[in-house]
Amino acid sequence: MSAVGTTRLEPVQARVQVAATPRQKGFPWSSLLVHALLIACIAVVVFPLYFAFVVSTQDLKQVVQRPPRLLPSTHMWENYAEAWQKSDMGVMLRNSAVMAVTVAVGKIVISMLSAFAVVYFSFRGRMLCFWMIFVTLMLPVPVRLMSTYEVIGTLGWLNTYQGLTVPLMASATATFLFRQFYLTIPNELAEAAQLDGAGPLRFLFQFLLPLSWANIAALFVVLFIFGWNQYLWPLMITNTEAMRTVVIGLEQLIPRSGTDLPTWNLIMAGAMMALLPPVAIIIFMQRWFVKGLVESEK
Repeated sequence: MSAVGTTRLEPVQARVQVAATPRQKGFPWSSLLVHALLIACIAVVVFPLYFAFVVSTQDLKQVVQRPPRLLPSTHMWENYAEAWQKSDMGVMLRNSAVMAVTVAVGKIVISMLSAFAVVYFSFRGRMLCFWMIFVTLMLPVPVRLMSTYEVIGTLGWLNTYQGLTVPLMASATATFLFRQFYLTIPNELAEAAQLDGAGPLRFLFQFLLPLSWANIAALFVVLFIFGWNQYLWPLMITNTEAMRTVVIGLEQLIPRSGTDLPTWNLIMAGAMMALLPPVAIIIFMQRWFVKGLVESEK
């Protein structure tokens, strides 16, 4: 019996030894292919920005020469200084910053309150109100442009910060995201807060708000860039240079007469300065932005 048992165990031991032998790994072609594809995609995205920066450092003769130069030149500071003075860049950056911050904060506050009402208050037509908010996604600003302009003109908000920001504050997307996040909050938390004597606003600000910071940060980055890049609405609602945003004001760097060559170096210098605030916001809030997007509960 012992001999038979030994003969039966030998093949098993041999198989275990074979399985324990480490396999020889070949060259990671798949990993190399993935990294090459990522580098190619990054190059496609980054090269236009890099070329715009290169043009912003050149004089006009270097800009128009062929083949184009792909290395920065020595005229960077004078181009940026001239573009700043010629287009009144400081005023335009201030107007764009006020518009972007106000729109982002207004969208977040209104969306938080509307989502809080839809999730935690029981009233007749609650879901109807939510779906009416959600359906407004099919009515973006360009579709309701004329009617919104008429309302703003009636209120006397033309060429004002109120006219620039208030019509853009409603956001069905942010309301939907906050609603989905609030639905992941356990009901026991609301019941415990109610037993503790917390009212609705106290529950919102002391319990839900601290849990929503990552979501708020991610939305703030997206909504700030949305407000900063607005072109059509500020173009219609403002009629003086003092209220122009930077996206519209860049056209001041284009020569008015048809005989002059476009000063592409100054235009690109202005574009690079207009690009810096959104990039700074993304870099500063990158950790919170990624956290708000990748967390599974959100």
